Amino acid sequence: MTHLPIQTLTPDFSVAPQLQAADMQAVADAGFRSVIINRPDGEGGPDQPLSDDVLRAAQAAGLQARYQPVNGAAISLADVADFAQLLRALPAPVLAYCRSGARCTKLFQAAQDPAPRQPQG
Repeated sequence: MTHLPIQTLTPDFSVAPQLQAADMQAVADAGFRSVIINRPDGEGGPDQPLSDDVLRAAQAAGLQARYQPVNGAAISLADVADFAQLLRALPAPVLAYCRSGARCTKLFQAAQDPAPRQPQG
C-alpha cells in the first residue's frame, strides 16, 4: 500500500502535500470519503499532476472530490467561505491537499472561526 504523508487535524479533516492520481485508491482505503484539491494546476510546473486526472481517479476510487484552487500567498475571505462550504457539503472524513499542506491547514483554521478573517502569512 502507498504511504500517504497525511497530517490529521481533527477526526474528520486531514491535510497532505501534493498527491497523485495513483494515490486516490490509497486515500479511499485509508477511510477518507472526500478530497479537496487546493493547489492550482501548473503551480509546480509541468511535473505537477493535473486536477482533472486526480478528480477522475478519486471518483473511480469512490471518493467525492472538488477542485478549489487557492493562491497560498493571497488567501481571500471568499476562498475561506468556499472552503467552509465544501467542508459542510462533502462527506467526512475529508482530506485536502496543496503543495505542502500548509495552505489547506490555513484554510481549515480560518473556516473554523465564527467570524472568518483573511489568513496571514
